[in-house]
Amino acid sequence: MPAPQFTVNTYRYDPYKTFKFRVYWVGKTAPVAGISKVGALKRTTEVVTHREGGDPSTQRHSPGQTKYEPIMLERGVTHDKEFEQWANKVWNYGSGLGQEVSLKDFRKDIIIELMNEAGQPAIRYKVFRCWVSEFQALPELDANAANTIAIQQIKLENEGWERDYDISEPTEPSFLEPS
Repeated sequence: MPAPQFTVNTYRYDPYKTFKFRVYWVGKTAPVAGISKVGALKRTTEVVTHREGGDPSTQRHSPGQTKYEPIMLERGVTHDKEFEQWANKVWNYGSGLGQEVSLKDFRKDIIIELMNEAGQPAIRYKVFRCWVSEFQALPELDANAANTIAIQQIKLENEGWERDYDISEPTEPSFLEPS
């Protein structure tokens, strides 16, 4: 019999779903408004291939540089200015010579929190030194697309992420047990 995948809720078999999550800018207590999609957290480590001169035809492999992929955040267009204000810190057209970039605070750490079906924080990642490399203020507009939401996007470059192990598996309520 395989070991249980959940140590607290040993009766649980299903992995967490992707539809309940929150994103925070570090330093703010409320989640960022309206985010409907977060791109994957992905890192890739290059493979360095080498061979010693006396070895036959065998190659050895070592880890090289690690690259963290950008993260896309999407949300419906509203009057919230958070995406645009952050993007403007990287490039603010018309702000005057030498003031187009806010070198002081264009990078932010963010937190991505995955929740269980009951809305309890289950897994949290901290993403470090993010900055906006792409900003889509408005999508392509189409008068024939009556059932479409206007989506705003930012692409976040980052310098790494780590899991927050202080967040442990929450005790999930059981609706079948009498209270």
